Amino acid sequence: MSSIEKVAVIGSGVMGSGIAAQAANAGMDVILLDILPKEGSDRDAIAKGAIQRMLKTNPAPLMHQRNAKRIRPGNVEDHLQWLGECDLVIEVVIENLEIKQALYRKIDQHRKASAIVTSNTSTIPLAHLVDGMGEDFRQHFAVTHFFNPPRYMRLLELVAGPDTHAGVISTLRDFGDRMLGKSVVDCKDTPGFIANRIGILWMGVAVRFAFEDDLTVEEADSIIGKPMGIPKTGIFGLLDLVGIDLQPHVESSMLATLPAEDMYRDIHRPSAFIEKMIAQGSTGRKGKGGFYRLNRTGGKKVKEALDLKTGEYHPANKSALASVEAGRKGLRALVEHPDRGGQYAWRVLSHTLSYAAALVPQIADHIHAVDEAMKNGYAWKWGPFELIDKLGPQWFAKKLAEQGMTVPPLLQQVGEGSFYQIENGKLQYFGTDGSYHNVGRADGVLLLADIKRAGERIDGNRSASLWDIGDKVLCLEFHSKMNAIDEGIMAVASKALKIIPAQGYRALVIHNEGTNFSVGANVGVGLFAANIAAWPKITESVKQGQDVYKALKFAPFPVVGAPSGMALGGGCEVLLHCDALEAHAETYMGLVEVGVGLVPAWGGCKEMLLRWSENPRHPKGPMPAVSKVFETVATATVGKSAEESRALLYLRPSDNIVMNRDRLLANAKERALVMAQDYAPPEPRELTLPGPSGEAAMTLALNDFHRAGKATDHDVTVGKKLAHVLAGGKVDPTETLSEDKLFTLERNAIVSLLRTPQTLDRIEHMLETGKPLRN
Repeated sequence: MSSIEKVAVIGSGVMGSGIAAQAANAGMDVILLDILPKEGSDRDAIAKGAIQRMLKTNPAPLMHQRNAKRIRPGNVEDHLQWLGECDLVIEVVIENLEIKQALYRKIDQHRKASAIVTSNTSTIPLAHLVDGMGEDFRQHFAVTHFFNPPRYMRLLELVAGPDTHAGVISTLRDFGDRMLGKSVVDCKDTPGFIANRIGILWMGVAVRFAFEDDLTVEEADSIIGKPMGIPKTGIFGLLDLVGIDLQPHVESSMLATLPAEDMYRDIHRPSAFIEKMIAQGSTGRKGKGGFYRLNRTGGKKVKEALDLKTGEYHPANKSALASVEAGRKGLRALVEHPDRGGQYAWRVLSHTLSYAAALVPQIADHIHAVDEAMKNGYAWKWGPFELIDKLGPQWFAKKLAEQGMTVPPLLQQVGEGSFYQIENGKLQYFGTDGSYHNVGRADGVLLLADIKRAGERIDGNRSASLWDIGDKVLCLEFHSKMNAIDEGIMAVASKALKIIPAQGYRALVIHNEGTNFSVGANVGVGLFAANIAAWPKITESVKQGQDVYKALKFAPFPVVGAPSGMALGGGCEVLLHCDALEAHAETYMGLVEVGVGLVPAWGGCKEMLLRWSENPRHPKGPMPAVSKVFETVATATVGKSAEESRALLYLRPSDNIVMNRDRLLANAKERALVMAQDYAPPEPRELTLPGPSGEAAMTLALNDFHRAGKATDHDVTVGKKLAHVLAGGKVDPTETLSEDKLFTLERNAIVSLLRTPQTLDRIEHMLETGKPLRN
């Protein structure tokens, strides 16, 4: 099959518009069609309205607002002929078989011969969708089930019919993987496919048992959360997020198609309590509140939780269940704890995990597909079979039997073994044939986790490691808490600078597979040092970071950064000193030091000044670049995608954006090897800066903000230090300033700010609450 270059999405609701936005994010031209509006003269009003909502929605479906220009709105009465231009048509209309099939007949009249047609259905079997359609249509049809919101949820469930051409499936798999950045999982044509089949039972039992076991909303969410590797929303917070009123519709659709003997039929119980909530408009975040709400009391917003007995709200309390604390020791300790929380955890997990085990190979060919679906569709840290391994399959099976629950055949089959094992450095899963099989990776995927299973690290400590990723390329991995930059990371980076030339390595890639690349410097260490007045140590630490970052920039080998997630403060600065970046599309970069009363001091000010002063699209002269960097850094502006980060020049035009995170390391390694062929380090550069006159102009702007109530007293103090650095201190505008002189200005500024009690208060508040203090 040929590649997919132009996409049509029919149905511009939340899912349809989200899918259209993600295709536009991938750089594709998109046609977005919907029905005619009931009122008004603009026949394209519904699709146009959806595009306008994309620009206002938070979290944003678009990675940059200009991507909306790639989406062409229309309607299904006037513009179906546009489908002849498209390689893929995605149907995202109401879950009504009759409506879908009527639309397919119209699509079939207008699509080009090679075009693929897919449905985003989550409840209707593919076989029903194509019943009565022609052979060619069936050969080019599949289900592509996205998860909401499509930009952020990585799972794409792919379902083929008996007539679907193999080339169609391979084209869709490649499109989902490379273009949209999805984890593509092959599913069987069964109700709910994989993630929703398991997820709906999990949500149902978690809610039902919370009522039956007399747990509060807060207690249930403390159990169905971090202890199980599930997002902190837990179960009730999740229902508030997705919409409480959606759940009964999903449940009824599932019940209409499930086999008669399915466990969900036995476990499902309608909730009169929840039905009453829906009738009252308490549907979650989109309604008047749900199981939680924010209520303004005494001028402050207070988070309140719903009492599951009385239906009244009360200030949300932190769970005091001892089982939550026990869960820190592992999943077994959680479910074996005798309190209400432990019993609840066992009831939820025993039903959910045994259900998942009973569904293979009915819903998927192997257990790894199920685990990937739940991790990427429901954001679980561990999939069902990984959770069973944490409990111990044999222990789990024995406990199920003791309680009179059915032990699934696959669980009996694995016996004393585990569902996953490592053999000869390879991750393997237990198959339905009783044998272990290597977990496969798509071409072009290189995971650091696989590298780590297969070999020993070259060097490292508690904060960072060096790994040989093949072809004489080293990878520097951060693994401190939240990947915060500390002395341990600096030490390993320094070792890499020596090891690479000494041992014949060719390049360095800086990458990790944490949730975030790095949240910045470990400011807790700085707070401690300031409290004991260890000023020489503070100055030395800042200087060490500057020296390491400078050495990375001017190393005799290429250094390529491969970030994903947040890259803030010192984490952003290390990337600014790399020769090139292969950045995941969901990379959020920013110099946010002002939030804790500091300024960037590991070269962030310097590198941003260099980038903006050399930007061919920006006005020339010493002041425009300084003003732009001052605006960006003083407001702690963060790019909320790699595209936005590029617009802020945290990424250069030559840096690449990678849609699929799993492809980052391979791309970065390939980039590094190409650069290594004829690599020469950059030459140090000089900057022309405005000096005291520029500093005065920025100070004037700060004072205006202060008078308008937009800047606090300490904002002004920090802003003045930043202005002094960016203006070049006392430099004469007719002279140039070296990179080293800018390092000195940064260092002096941050050390002086650490001597102020207001900055120390900001750091302490951030460490305690995770939120900035405006003082």
